[in-house]
Amino acid sequence: MKILITAFDPFGGENINPALKAVNLLPTKINGNEIIKLEIPTVFHKSKSIILEQLKQDHFDAVLAVGQAGGRFELTPERVGINLDDARIPDNEGNQPIDEPIQTDGQTAYFSTLPVKRMTIAIRNSGIPSRLSNTAGTFVCNHILYQLGYIADKYYNDLKFGFIHVPYTPEQVVNKPKQPSMSIENIAKGLEAAISAINESDEDIKIALGETH
Repeated sequence: MKILITAFDPFGGENINPALKAVNLLPTKINGNEIIKLEIPTVFHKSKSIILEQLKQDHFDAVLAVGQAGGRFELTPERVGINLDDARIPDNEGNQPIDEPIQTDGQTAYFSTLPVKRMTIAIRNSGIPSRLSNTAGTFVCNHILYQLGYIADKYYNDLKFGFIHVPYTPEQVVNKPKQPSMSIENIAKGLEAAISAINESDEDIKIALGETH
């Protein structure tokens, strides 16, 4: 498979984005998958345009976007992106949509077509904490997960897509008491395990990874 791995630039006043740093550490071949990396801006709609332009230039079997989720302890593959922008903070170009649909002709939500449970277990088996997430928020991370579903729905029906959130790094939490963090090396290790699991089977595993609240 040829997989496009995207990662956002720093946002929200941070000097780094652990997603981008970890993706840059990934090898160009993972379990037989050819890996192409792409930095995208933390900007509503522009992020989607850059990915779409890359998809027009080459054939990809899957797109996996990676983003920062400060406050999370684990790598969290996302199950679903919803058709809603509700930005608590502005993006990197000052846009702050509130209660706006992402695509007026899109579905209410798009579920990732990657094996998110298999990926979650693969990350854990590599020794890195992981949890399946049922919300990607309402900022640019959810935006791009939803947009990937929209792209697959409208333009590239065979394209698999998904999203993984990663924690802060230790250097980001020096002045953030009680915030969890993870090293870039461990984040990259977990991402590599998740990517290795993508082509193990067309079907996801059926195990209980749901949440009660």
